[in-house]
Amino acid sequence: MTSYLLDHPRHLVSLSFFADRYGAAKSSISEDLGIIKQTFETQGMGTLHTVPGAAGGVKFIPHASEEEAHKFIDNLREQLAKSDRLLPGGYLYLNDILGDPRIVNKIGRLFASVFTDRKIDVVMTVATKGISIAYAVASYLDVPVVIVRRDSKVTEGSTVSINYVSGSTKRIQNMVLARRSVEEGSNVLIIDDFMKAGGTINGMISMLEEFKATVAGIGVLVEAEDNSEERLVDEYISLVRLSEVNVKEKHIEVEEGNYFKYAKPLKIEE
Repeated sequence: MTSYLLDHPRHLVSLSFFADRYGAAKSSISEDLGIIKQTFETQGMGTLHTVPGAAGGVKFIPHASEEEAHKFIDNLREQLAKSDRLLPGGYLYLNDILGDPRIVNKIGRLFASVFTDRKIDVVMTVATKGISIAYAVASYLDVPVVIVRRDSKVTEGSTVSINYVSGSTKRIQNMVLARRSVEEGSNVLIIDDFMKAGGTINGMISMLEEFKATVAGIGVLVEAEDNSEERLVDEYISLVRLSEVNVKEKHIEVEEGNYFKYAKPLKIEE
């Protein structure tokens, strides 16, 4: 049951399902679920929410404790502050972090902890670096992922294409999304690896308007130095923020993002 619940987060599972699956009485299943719930909460993995009634059951709600989140984000800050991450042109090297399954998995759980109470039907990101994070978040929210691309692919069929203005370069760019990717009226969580002025995210918001979809939230791994005059996106959640980047001296200062402003303590049922 523990394995099944972990593989199906936020999915309502009836006691009858478990009773039939494991050939056990509902009373025994209920006792076992109580032990599993206690284990999840003790280990800081999340909790089980009970939904009463004939159509009820239990849901595994993933969660990251505040202590765990602080420890992870502090470690992430240390890694990002290393001077050898600065590339020519002031770009930040992130491939080692985005390519590490353990790190990406933890990022996914942190974002899922914040957005788990929201109605989310799909996670959206733009190719290519945000893809691994988007899938990690989606796995904890138990929803599909859609990927916005810079050009259309014949394998995606009919697409919707829009132009948007890059927040940093002020250039007009293009993004496309397959028409069948997002259903009309969907609630979409936008995830990205890096945000400077927010032009790309703003473009994804405009794309969702074409699908008559709703933005359920925005999650960003790293946000650049805050410049309110250039920032095109106001409501978002970030894990870390680059407070200072000196390319000449190869110096980077990294602070906590606004994650803890939105993170909520785990609600434990009596």
